[in-house]
Amino acid sequence: SGLGQEYARYIARTHPEIDRFYFIARREERLEALKRELHRDAVILPLDLTQDESYAAISAQFRKDKPEIRLLICNAGYGKYGAFASIPLEEQYGMVDLNCRALTAVTQIALPYMQKGGAIVEVCSIAAFVPTPNMSVYSSTKAYVFSLSKALRCELKSRGVNVLAVCPCPMDTEFLSIAGIAEKKTSFNHLPRIQPELVVRKSVERALKGKAVYTGKV
Repeated sequence: SGLGQEYARYIARTHPEIDRFYFIARREERLEALKRELHRDAVILPLDLTQDESYAAISAQFRKDKPEIRLLICNAGYGKYGAFASIPLEEQYGMVDLNCRALTAVTQIALPYMQKGGAIVEVCSIAAFVPTPNMSVYSSTKAYVFSLSKALRCELKSRGVNVLAVCPCPMDTEFLSIAGIAEKKTSFNHLPRIQPELVVRKSVERALKGKAVYTGKV
């Protein structure tokens, strides 16, 4: 949904050399609808990326298909707004599992299939730069993603694979309502909004040009 869907649409429209997509998310009906919309060859993997068996399923699919990956977009993630002590522990674990563990696992699983000249887009957040009260775990997970992206970029230079950390301001996607901050008077809501379409276009362009970070600037 949201930004991930926009990435699929943009890449399908602008990169005809990419002849197959792998859509990985929980809601199979949305993935199937996106496949029909794009009229492109796509493998649907309806998986919950907080579960270890999902990583095994992705690994098995890649071993079978041996894809030559041009672009890897790691976009799955979520946040919850509230005081650290008030958010249920399973929600805190969920943010860490999806934002950190899943991103780490999928990135590592895909690495053997990444092609020279290709790129990994790790969707981070402007929250990576500033510890954020009432979103303390979320901002900490994004600091992890930012650090991993910068370090991995150095490691993969010799292979000709770039890693870009995308760190935009808030976007009008499902994230705000799911996080519980859409109607809250928070510092988060004082930040300028940025359009998902712009983030997608500029981040893909910069990733393939070998840039390290995109913060949402035009």
